[in-house]
Formats: sequence, C-alpha cells, structure tokens
Amino acid sequence: MEFVSHSFQTFLNEAPEHAKVWGETVGKLGQVNKLDQKTEKIAYLAVMAAVGLESGIPFHVKDAKASGVTRKEVISAILLGLPAVGNQVVKALPIALAAFDEKSS
Repeated sequence: MEFVSHSFQTFLNEAPEHAKVWGETVGKLGQVNKLDQKTEKIAYLAVMAAVGLESGIPFHVKDAKASGVTRKEVISAILLGLPAVGNQVVKALPIALAAFDEKSS
C-alpha cells in the first residue's frame, strides 16, 4: 500500500488479527457516516492534524486529493484546529503539502 506510514504498515504486518478487526470497524463507521465523501476527507485531515497524527497525513492527503480536495482545502483543513488546539497543527502543514504536491507514480 503506497503512502502508508511505517508505523501503520508494521501494525498490518505484525498484528494482522488486530488490523482485520480495526479495518472492519473503520468500514462500519464509514457506513453510518452521513457526510459526503469530500467533506469527510477534509474533516479527517483536520482531526489528524489536531491530534498530532502526522505519520498518516500523507496517505490521507493523497486519498483526499483523489476525491477532488484542492490544495487550498488541504491547508484550510490542517489549520482548522488552530482555535481549539493551537499552533500544534502547523507541524502537519508541510507534511500535508509535500504529499499533495508529490507527483503520483
């Protein structure tokens, strides 16, 4: 899986039973989500930046970009948490933009 972080790839490889259950849970949560796909992807990037999950941002930026999310929307999503969590979200900005600007292989 391209753009998957080393930590998540280790999770998949070293704990496949847990990863399977996690994947099933994520899928079920997606089924009950009432947001449109683009909004969901933007919101997820905002949450990831707010909680400091930088390692997963490249994967989710690429996914969001494939769904039509623009570079400016990525910036807005990453910075959305500024009022709530402060400037810790700024750490995610260069990671997100590098992933967005990277050419697909």
